[in-house]
Amino acid sequence: METTHKCYLLLGSNQGNRVDTLDKALREIRRKIGPVEKYSSLYETEAWGFESENAFLNRVAVVSTALTALEVLKTVLEIETGLGRVRHVSDGYVSRIIDIDILFFDNEIIDLPELKIPHPKLHLRMFTLVPLTEICPEKVHPVLGKTVSELRAGCKDELSVRKITESEFQTIKKKK
Repeated sequence: METTHKCYLLLGSNQGNRVDTLDKALREIRRKIGPVEKYSSLYETEAWGFESENAFLNRVAVVSTALTALEVLKTVLEIETGLGRVRHVSDGYVSRIIDIDILFFDNEIIDLPELKIPHPKLHLRMFTLVPLTEICPEKVHPVLGKTVSELRAGCKDELSVRKITESEFQTIKKKK
């Protein structure tokens, strides 16, 4: 019998038609990684770690997969490239059409040069914690030993994270 893992992914976009890009990313995740069990609302968030005129749209998805964590990483990078992401050789953060981060993979702790799970900055970023709290508030961080809700309550990040209403969603979706 095939082992199924639960993978938690953060999707973000601040270039182009952000809603369309995130929809395409979810379709590719379903096709290449596995069924999406649930996903959060969309949240509009300020850029974290750099200045940008363009706000991000972010959402978290929980995916069932038979892939290993490294296979998920490889597939996520392929999905990003397929959607037009160009990786820049720089030390800092930049605007991007799509970004997909692995937040958790089951309750595994992975510390490899190319992959760190749980995501090492998960607990520092409200744009991650707010949508994660929406869909799995009781998920326990395997390193910090706190629930996602507790991490959110203790997070010092003050950047704006705002849930997109249905009418805003329809307006954003129409924009190209």
